[in-house]
Amino acid sequence: MLTLSMDSVPPLFTLLFILAIIANARAQLPGTWELLVTDAGIASMHTAVTRFNTVVLLDRTNIGPSRKLLPKGHCRWDKNDAVLKRDCYAHSVLLDLQTNQIRPLKILTDTWCSSGQFLPNGTLLQTGGDLDGYKKIRKFQPCPSSTPSCDWEELNDVELSQGRWYSTNQILPDGSVIIVGGRGSNTVEFYPPRNGAVSFPFLAETEDTQMDNLYPYVHLLPNGHLFIFANTRAVMYDFAANQIVKRYPPLDGGPRNYPSAGSSVMLAIGGDYSTAEVVVCGGAEYGAFLERSTDTPAHGSCGRILATGENPVWEMENMPFERIMGDMVMLPNGDVLIINGAMKGTQGFELASNPCLNPVLYRPDQPNGLRFMTLNPGTVPRLYHSTANLLPDGRVLLAGSNPHVFYKFDTEFPTELRIEAFSPEYLAPDKEDIRPVIEDIPETVRFGGRFDVVVTVPLPVVGIVEVNLCNAPFATHSFSQGQRMVKLGVTSAVPDGDGRYRIGCTGPPNGMVAPPGYYMAFAVNQGVPSIARWIHIS
Repeated sequence: MLTLSMDSVPPLFTLLFILAIIANARAQLPGTWELLVTDAGIASMHTAVTRFNTVVLLDRTNIGPSRKLLPKGHCRWDKNDAVLKRDCYAHSVLLDLQTNQIRPLKILTDTWCSSGQFLPNGTLLQTGGDLDGYKKIRKFQPCPSSTPSCDWEELNDVELSQGRWYSTNQILPDGSVIIVGGRGSNTVEFYPPRNGAVSFPFLAETEDTQMDNLYPYVHLLPNGHLFIFANTRAVMYDFAANQIVKRYPPLDGGPRNYPSAGSSVMLAIGGDYSTAEVVVCGGAEYGAFLERSTDTPAHGSCGRILATGENPVWEMENMPFERIMGDMVMLPNGDVLIINGAMKGTQGFELASNPCLNPVLYRPDQPNGLRFMTLNPGTVPRLYHSTANLLPDGRVLLAGSNPHVFYKFDTEFPTELRIEAFSPEYLAPDKEDIRPVIEDIPETVRFGGRFDVVVTVPLPVVGIVEVNLCNAPFATHSFSQGQRMVKLGVTSAVPDGDGRYRIGCTGPPNGMVAPPGYYMAFAVNQGVPSIARWIHIS
């Protein structure tokens, strides 16, 4: 029998052999990647998907030249801009998901580290920022790709009561929006405006020398109160009465908000909608931001809490990787994708290293210790100022990454203008036979209303076909503001002829469960989602 010693193998052969092993191992991990756009013109700091299947991408206005020009005659003039007083470059663009074409948009005031949320009519509300954008309110009313005329509108007749830089927006049960915190703003206020800024001392309590209470994690609970997490602590907040209803135990593992760069998600709500669980994952070691350390290892712990429980406590678990600046994206089947970020350093310009290229799947229905699955790694580092958003076809859009003050391309982690999509395992070819197609669904659903959804599935349906609603959040700085998933009450799928199945559904009971607005409605068969249809809940 012939044996081959690696000592006798030429070095090139050894290298190729090792690369083949790595490539084979990579190919066996779930999930696939595709490049959608090679040059979007801007690095997206803020990203949101509209009901017309377009994507708004938004950066700072004082970033200097981008790689996308505004249309002729649409230059922006700002005498206070330190880089370009006459600025003919786009700092916001619109991506058409059907064609992957990019259209420049015109934004006037600085949106650096601002916040946003969709209103019930589908208009994107955008608030705050830096410098001339500090108290600014903007709107983007999306339009169909066939009539590409929509653009940003800067409101001149109303502004924020306080400047908001690094604040968080959350739509409320009545369709209004609460704007929480911001640097130097330990208050909340509302849009449409009502009585100005309201003191919220909890934010002052959670301040430290690192400012770890910025971009607080805000989730609307199905009881109508807000779960607000800042630094290491969380409260249940009755915004109507301006009262803290409950204080939760501190979360171990150090601060989680900006600049310590963890992330958070409220898991899918369903059943009788009486309970809600919140998960907070990752973050930098305390002191990494103050010391400007790029090589301090992040931590990989996650805390999970029954936010609506009587005496809730954090259940701890560990991700497969330490991670800062990871984005947590609710998938249509109730799982959570954790993607983007780095394994060392902290949030901030050029303060992170060792990109975490492997996405991780968090499966909340599995027991502790078995919830995480490592997925196929990408090749593009997505560090500071990158985003992740669920798309109607079930993919996840990845954009941005600019860890520099201005655009910089000749460096280890260059400004990233490419846009990618990650396809979870449920989009694999071997799942096609069980992937449903929505054939009929109402465009509008009333609270508590009953309606039917008709689907087709290549193979006979076995078990329950879920109908799940996912809204379109405003993704920025490792947190998707307003992100929400609602599992509707459904009846068993009944054959309806010609390979069709009819599913009886009951709409969300009220705005506490599903605030009014547009949602992606997915039919989910054995964990495999359909392409979504947009519906309006009111």
